[in-house]
Amino acid sequence: MVIKISIALAAAAFICLVVFLILTLRKGMTTMAETNKTLAEVRNAIHGLTGEATQLIRTANQVTRDVKGKIKTIDPIFESAHNVGEVIQTVTETFKKNASEIGHNLTQESPKLPVKPQSGQIRVNTKFQ
Repeated sequence: MVIKISIALAAAAFICLVVFLILTLRKGMTTMAETNKTLAEVRNAIHGLTGEATQLIRTANQVTRDVKGKIKTIDPIFESAHNVGEVIQTVTETFKKNASEIGHNLTQESPKLPVKPQSGQIRVNTKFQ
């Protein structure tokens, strides 16, 4: 009889173990289903973001090409402005040099010729100081 009770207890313990195992497996299956659903949503979101990112990259590339084209268009204008600046600088240097030479020539002593003042004449000094 002890063997029958032992077998009955072992069978009851096995049934309890199987019941808890079934409950655990069901809970695991529910968790796995939710995980799969979440992964599917994440994949859809990533695909959506990938499409948007691809479109953004294409737009950025298009804008970059457009800006480069406009810079190439404007580049001769900047080069011309640079050339005009150099010409103005050259002209200014030439004027400075000429003005300096004229000023130097005016400040040098020039030989004075004797002038006889006549009645009613005003004598003007042409020497600049």
